[in-house]
Amino acid sequence: MAKALSLKQPFAWLVVNGYKPVENREWRTKHRGWTLIHASKNVDHEGYAWLKQNLPEIFLLVPKPEDIEKGGVVGIVQITDCVDHHLSIWFFGKYGFVIEEATPLPFYPSQGQVGLFNIDYGSKK
Repeated sequence: MAKALSLKQPFAWLVVNGYKPVENREWRTKHRGWTLIHASKNVDHEGYAWLKQNLPEIFLLVPKPEDIEKGGVVGIVQITDCVDHHLSIWFFGKYGFVIEEATPLPFYPSQGQVGLFNIDYGSKK
């Protein structure tokens, strides 16, 4: 079993590809360590619009909403801290999970959940 965190796209893609070093949440976590990033089945169209307006050079790299992977694990990261302020343009939450060592993984279809959750990653079903 591994810990996982589900994010809407394009944010899951941005995190695992190293463009987004902090993930905003309304809740704190004491969890530190390797965490799988799950892309939810939902796309955040407002997130795409924000990205296009504020970081157009990155927007051009992100797969379009109809092409981006959804509904499964897309990468792994190290969560190294939980902060209430961060200098990154990406921080606007009450809390931010600080992300390091982001690495994309081959897409692995799976159910997501709210919050940090356990996932049986890679097991045959």
